[in-house]
Amino acid sequence: MLAVKLNRPEFEYDIHSLVKAFYPGEEVKVFCSGTMESTEGLPAICLDFLQNSIVLTITQKDTPSASSFVEEERLEDGLPRLEIKNRVKQLLYKGLSRHTKKELPWGTLTGIRPVKIPMAMLEEGRTEKEILEYMQDTYFISRQKGELGIAIAKREKKLLSTLHYEDGYSLYIGIPFCPTTCLYCSFTSYPIRLWKQRMQDYLSALEQEMAYTGQAFKDKKLDTVYIGGGTPTTLEAEELERLLSCVEKYFDLKRLQEYTVEAGRADSITKEKLRVLKKYGITRISVNPQSMNEETLVRIGRQHTAEQVREAFGLAREYGFDNINMDIILGLPGETQKEVCYTLEEIKKLHPDSLTVHSLAVKRASRLHQWIQENGISMLHNTSAMMQAAEEAAKEMGMQPYYLYRQKNMAGNFENVGYAQPGKYGIYNILIMEEKQTIAALGAGSISKRVLPDGRIERTDNVKDVALYMDRIEEMIERKERLFGVKS
Repeated sequence: MLAVKLNRPEFEYDIHSLVKAFYPGEEVKVFCSGTMESTEGLPAICLDFLQNSIVLTITQKDTPSASSFVEEERLEDGLPRLEIKNRVKQLLYKGLSRHTKKELPWGTLTGIRPVKIPMAMLEEGRTEKEILEYMQDTYFISRQKGELGIAIAKREKKLLSTLHYEDGYSLYIGIPFCPTTCLYCSFTSYPIRLWKQRMQDYLSALEQEMAYTGQAFKDKKLDTVYIGGGTPTTLEAEELERLLSCVEKYFDLKRLQEYTVEAGRADSITKEKLRVLKKYGITRISVNPQSMNEETLVRIGRQHTAEQVREAFGLAREYGFDNINMDIILGLPGETQKEVCYTLEEIKKLHPDSLTVHSLAVKRASRLHQWIQENGISMLHNTSAMMQAAEEAAKEMGMQPYYLYRQKNMAGNFENVGYAQPGKYGIYNILIMEEKQTIAALGAGSISKRVLPDGRIERTDNVKDVALYMDRIEEMIERKERLFGVKS
């Protein structure tokens, strides 16, 4: 374990995240003065907050008593808290970078959506040169990542200009069931086989939420609908028909700009289900392989083959779907540049309309966390060369980057990027990141967001447990009544 010692509680979350980015294979724990836990004998990073300065001391891992790096950052009087936090992270980054001989592509950026910074600065009228210089000077990010963030912010700004912020909203419907739970997954999802007998009950609870939400927003314009999960196509064709007919019954879809269903798993896609999706006007679906390597698919618990991915994709094209997304994950256990390039070549043969490239994020709630304890983190590889290969493959398919986000504990300290052909951008993906429009979210484990006129955001969540969600559906609706200020 690597100990981070502070002489007082200050910016613990940001400090932990930054240290973890430099030491992804280590357990990192932050200790403050007065803690009952001992750090004796542990390699340590010490940050001492003094009256007008911060002192960083890094001790060698193999000889904890010998200091290998000591540096001090002077602080002027009256600095705002945000500036102090930036100075702390800059000091820590410089010390860790020198100590480990590593640089992080996103520098000190932790706990913030990278595109949010250039987006805000563009809205202030700042030039691209000013934005890039600010991001490099303040956060130490690479020029490549800075230019990527600015390019995406410009594209997002243009796309979002067509939406109705004040008099509109978007709708999310969660179907928290999957054929199996993938090794890396931390989302709220349950094996479909355990809930087959109660699926009609779940749909009935959803219908109650839809009835309230449709009435509460009857005077608002619905811009996008996103049905996610889990894997919505784990529902049988008849169940999908019931779900989509309820959406049509309770909501005005005339102004809809995008209607997405995450088909996701190839082993859940059938002709009958695609026929239902087409009947109800779904405009965008996903067929997500994550990898096209058979050994990897078995290792991560997907329980479908690469050939099934090809067949499902071909079926979707046959049924006329002209906006199909595919997801892949870089950094999956055992995959190297060779396996990633094979996946990209196979996807290029299918030529989807958009490609979402995820960097593997290790979540404590996933089985992957336990897998790493047993097999070691050295089995997880993600490199700038892999990210570059994915970017080049997207360009060859005529795609541009249009949204980006980062998570904690991402392999290689990289990012998730959505690429799409012009006109095939996933609008909801941008909305969920930029938080500029109210989103009414239905179903177990979903979180509704209300964007207030002053830009503040209020949230309310539904319980994650499916049985509790169904039993307490009236309470879920009451929570929305309080959030949106509209009684049923």
